[in-house]
Amino acid sequence: MPSYLLRVQLEDRPGSLGSLAVALGSVGADILSLDVVERTAGFAVDDLVVDLPPGAMPDMLITAAEKLSGVYVDSIRPHTGLLEAHRELELIDHIAAAPTKHDKLQVLADEAPKVLRVGWCMVLRLCDTGPDATGLEVVAASHGAPETAAQSAPWLPLEHAEALDGTADWIPQVWRDFDTTLAAAPLGDHHTAVILGRPGGPDFRPSEVARLGYLSGIVATIVR
Repeated sequence: MPSYLLRVQLEDRPGSLGSLAVALGSVGADILSLDVVERTAGFAVDDLVVDLPPGAMPDMLITAAEKLSGVYVDSIRPHTGLLEAHRELELIDHIAAAPTKHDKLQVLADEAPKVLRVGWCMVLRLCDTGPDATGLEVVAASHGAPETAAQSAPWLPLEHAEALDGTADWIPQVWRDFDTTLAAAPLGDHHTAVILGRPGGPDFRPSEVARLGYLSGIVATIVR
């Protein structure tokens, strides 16, 4: 059965999640896992992995969920693989086990998309001499990372994790064509950063940016 990652905003009150589960079940959806992305005063943002029966359209999930008062579907995307309860720890273990610094950064790029629920990941370095005239080097990139690389990164050097402006002039047009939302964090020094891309959105929540910063700090210590 096809699986989808459904991000929903809903009122943070007793029974709201149960009502959502009933609504999704009414269209044949089977909830496989749930992850709390963010909680603020009065509402929550949750990620749900759901299975749909063969032939069922994912739009059914949106219709069923938004029939409920106080529920808004932020995004829906195809999903492969179950969410793992300790995926950050597993990623850190895999990075630590890699033999060289470059290998560690490649493991980060390869596995971060699944852990952080994004489309792709790159590690970029701002240097005096690089593979292009700007001195912007792609140190590592995941499967699915854009073949068209950025020619500049005016947001480097970077002091802390932050969401990046997806409409900025430095962003290649093909990234914009896919409506890619971006977030980045320094990786050991202000001139090296890990950048995440999420084609089609949704926007990065503050809690996701903070999580990226926390993870990049740990990885920087391991790599160093």
